[in-house]
Amino acid sequence: MKAMDNELIENHKRYLERIAIYRQYGYDIDKERSFIIEKARPISGNILEVGTGKGYFTMALARAGYNFFSFDISAEEQKYALLNLQYFGLAQQVSFGVADVESIPCDNSFFDVIFAVNLVHHLSSVRKVCAELLRILSPAGRIILSDFNARGFALVDKIHALEGRQHEMSTGSLSETKVFFTEKGMKVKEYNNTHQDVLVVCRLLM
Repeated sequence: MKAMDNELIENHKRYLERIAIYRQYGYDIDKERSFIIEKARPISGNILEVGTGKGYFTMALARAGYNFFSFDISAEEQKYALLNLQYFGLAQQVSFGVADVESIPCDNSFFDVIFAVNLVHHLSSVRKVCAELLRILSPAGRIILSDFNARGFALVDKIHALEGRQHEMSTGSLSETKVFFTEKGMKVKEYNNTHQDVLVVCRLLM
């Protein structure tokens, strides 16, 4: 139990340090995540986060009081998210699963709200992923995609460089997702914040 407590504390310490580094360079992770949630409301029904990562948005959504599913291709990455949730006593709100975003293990039209935050720039096959998100979206559901804008990418690249790392990216972009969903007859609303852009996608019947 003590070893587990130490792991929780150390993980949370790294989480706070990461937030502090970003804030030092002008990126407030908490405010940016709150902006995304605000633009997504109302949020109800079956909720999915695709691309858990280390769980920054997972934490924000849980702290806002929602119960949801979170899928990622890496169970190792999800471990950090789970530890943070456990630290705050929020782990029971999130059901984790390991899945490829191109092939999500759930029925058609199952989810009412789908979030993908800072995932798109890691994708090489945006259209396949968008098609999969449409498959699992309920008729009245919404997809919320957010990614860094030019200012955000510049800041992330700077922080990674200072740490002796390189920010891994693929070819995916929000503009490509916007084109895809528009072609499919979806309504797309766009919102811009300091370091993040947000797309809210729904069917025109709305």
